[in-house]
Formats: sequence, structure tokens, C-alpha cells
Amino acid sequence: MAGEKIVVVEDERVVARDIEKRLLQLGYAVPAIASSADEALQKVAEHHPDLVLMDIQLWGEADGIEAAEAIRVNFDIPVIYLTAYADEATLQRAKVTEPFGYIIKPFDERELHVAIEVALRRRLAEAAIRVALEKEQELRELKSRFWSMFAHEFRTPMTSILSCAQVMEQYGNTMPEARRREYLYLIQSSIRSMDNLLNDILTIARAEGGSLEFSPTFLNLEQFCRELVEEIQFISDSTHSITITTQGNCANTCLDKKLLWHILSNLLSNAIKYSAHGSSITLELSCPNGDVVLTVTDVGIGIPPEDQPHLFEPFHRASNVGTVPGTGLGLTLVKKCLDLHGGHIQVNSTPGQGTTVTVRLHSNSSCPIPEQMQNR
Repeated sequence: MAGEKIVVVEDERVVARDIEKRLLQLGYAVPAIASSADEALQKVAEHHPDLVLMDIQLWGEADGIEAAEAIRVNFDIPVIYLTAYADEATLQRAKVTEPFGYIIKPFDERELHVAIEVALRRRLAEAAIRVALEKEQELRELKSRFWSMFAHEFRTPMTSILSCAQVMEQYGNTMPEARRREYLYLIQSSIRSMDNLLNDILTIARAEGGSLEFSPTFLNLEQFCRELVEEIQFISDSTHSITITTQGNCANTCLDKKLLWHILSNLLSNAIKYSAHGSSITLELSCPNGDVVLTVTDVGIGIPPEDQPHLFEPFHRASNVGTVPGTGLGLTLVKKCLDLHGGHIQVNSTPGQGTTVTVRLHSNSSCPIPEQMQNR
């Protein structure tokens, strides 16, 4: 592990230079030498070394043990004591600072080298353990949020289904036809909501597990978008006006239909969900030079600036959504599908004015041409 930076703290100048020389011969860098506790803290703050070699007896009011404790607390940098002090009282004081080594002077070069390498490897191992523990904690929190969200989002439609079924069972024979159809529609809508949630979760799980594939096929993009808009408006019973505009030839694109469905359906559903009833939404298609650009624009509630950096994090929802239902998984799924497609996304939003989401995809040039087109 040669090349690491080591600060030497030693009040005897001749001894300090000898230690520096040995360290340089072993391949380490010595950015600074200090002779007091205050100077040691200053040099550590300035150079951020990988290790500090610390003598216990130093110039000034504070000794090396006090300096080592301050370095441990403020910088989390390992310290090895190089000292002539080996009495029990000094050892007990030194142990409190959790040193990475304690070498009694005089010492040989091999002993110094071994102590340094052990300390550096221990530091790497402890850092790896900390990262692993942090990731484990994040995973536990993510799982907890997932199950909380899952239970909440499933409980609402299940409650609606149960309530409708109970009312129809009790009053079905005397219920007006219009009311009966209303309850049946609510049941169907609740089931579709549960199905969409399951599809989103399973798709994200497949993406995380590496089993979600990118399979581009020939696609008439304009026709695909018109059919998708009709489907979304029917499912959501939307009163929004969704306008589709096209620039360039988007009839002969090569894209993954399933991934594109997840991308556009989530973007359009968000535009509907967070816009006032009856407001306008625009889906713009542009196909310049083999690329595909899709832009969804709404005049809804917008996204606060502080929430925008977290848009693609699982379960994150903007602070201004209020009581609007949602899982916080939609844009996470969009991002994963875009990554598989090699695409990019840009979100421009102003609270109270609306949101514009632009997606850029590359139309795959190696897409197989359908047989009916080959025969033209």
C-alpha cells in the first residue's frame, strides 16, 4: 500500500527527519512534520493524511495522547504511537484514544513497515464495514417504507371493493341500475389500480434483478402514442384534454414497446394526477436524425425545487402533493426503463405553473423490419 500520506509528529528534529527518511525509502509520502499538538492538528487538517505517526512527548501544553484523541474525534484518521514511554499509566491513557499501533523506541524499519501496513489495512476494513452497515440500514429502511406503502396503497382499493360488494349484496335486488353500474365501475377501477401497482413493483424488481430485457421492435410511434392516450383516458376516466403533436417521421421507429409503455404511461398518469380536472396536457413527438424525443407538458401543481433532486428515488413524493394518492414509484420505474433503453430524461417544473418532462431515446438501427414492410 505504498504511496499513502503519513504525517510525522515528533518534537526531536533529528529523530523526525530519520523517520521521514525511512518512510520515504518504504515508498510512503510525508507531506508534513509537526512538533506540537497544535501544529499536528493544523497539518492533519491541511493534508488529510492516511496515517499519523505520533510521539507522546511533544512541545507545548498538550502531549501526543491529547493530540491523537483530537485527531480521532475530528478527522477519524488512524494514529500509531512511536514513543519511548512504556509505563502502565501512559499505556492506559493511550488505549483510550484507540490507536492503530504502539511501537516502543528504538525500533527497526521492518517493525515500522509492518505496523503501518496493518494499520492501513485495518482502516480500509473498518471503512468497508461502515459502508456495509450503512447500506444494510438503508435497505432496512427501504423495505420498511416499501411494506408501509404497499399496505396503504392496497388497503384503499380493497376497502372500496369490499364496501361495494357488501352494498350490492345487501341492496342488489332493489338498487337502481345506474347505481349498480356505478358500484361495478368502482370495483373495476380499484382492481385496475391494484394491478398497476403490482405491475410497477414487479417491473422494478425485474430491473433490479437484471431480468428486465431490452427488446427493440419496429414501432409506429405516433399510432402507439394515440392508442396509449386513449387507454389511459379510459382507465383514469380523465376529463383532461390530451393533445398529441408530431414533428418528423415517427412512423418507422425501433424501440422497446414494453419499456416505452411504462415510460409514457407513468409520465401521462402523473400529468393527469397532478393537474386540475379539465386542464390541458400535451404530448409532443419528435424524431430527428434517428433519435426520438417525447415531451409531456402539464399546467398542474408543479414540483418544488427542493424535491427535484430526489424525483427518481423510490417512494419519494413531492412535499406539495397533499392528499393526492400515489406510491412514489412511477418516476423510479421511468428512470430504470430509460437506463435499459439508453435514454435520458429532463424535468423542468415550476410550482403552481406546471411540469415539462422531456425524454430522449435512440431509435435502434438494427431493428428487424416486419415482413409486410419487406414485401412493399
